[in-house]
Amino acid sequence: MTQPTAEAADLSALLTSHIRDVPDYPKPGVVFKDITPLLAEPAAFGAMTAEFVRIATELGATKVVGLEARGFILAAPVAVDGGFGFVPVRKAGKLPGEVFAVSYQLEYGEAVLEIHRDSFQPGDRVLIVDDVLATGGTAAAALQAIRECGAETVGLAVLLELTFLDGRARLSAEAPAMPVHALLAV
Repeated sequence: MTQPTAEAADLSALLTSHIRDVPDYPKPGVVFKDITPLLAEPAAFGAMTAEFVRIATELGATKVVGLEARGFILAAPVAVDGGFGFVPVRKAGKLPGEVFAVSYQLEYGEAVLEIHRDSFQPGDRVLIVDDVLATGGTAAAALQAIRECGAETVGLAVLLELTFLDGRARLSAEAPAMPVHALLAV
C-alpha cells in the first residue's frame, strides 16, 4: 500500500476536522457523518472542491454529474471552477421534459433516479460527484442512466466512502475499469 503524500494527509486532516459525527441519526445505532460544518468553512470547502477539480481534469471529464441532493452542493462548484458542464441527477418527478429513469434498490425499498435525456453530447466524459459512497446503489443507478443517455462515465469522486458497506465492490461489478476516488474513507 502506498503512503499518502504530505499534501494528501493535510487535505485529509482538514476535511476530517470539519465533519461532525451525529450518533443515533437517523436511527439508533447509526453514526451520521454531517458535512455541513465542512460546507460552512471556506478553506475546507475550497480544498475539497479543488481536489475534485484535479480529479475531473486528470480523468478528462467534460461534464460533472451531481447526485441529489448533497451531490449538487459538491458538484456544482467543481463544474464552475473546472470549466465543466453540470448535470443534476434527481429523484423521480423533479425534472421537466423528457427524462431517462432508473429504478434501484434501497436497503428498505426502491427508489427512482431521473436525468434529462438531452444532458450529454456525443463524446461527453462524465465524472459523478457525491458526498458519500455507501452501498453503491445510487451511484450504480446514475452510471446506468448516464450510459443510456449516450455518455461515458470516467469516474466517481466522493468526499467520504463508508468502506464497511462495500459499495466499491458493487460499482466494480457494474464498471470494472471505472476509478473510484474517495477523499476520506471510514
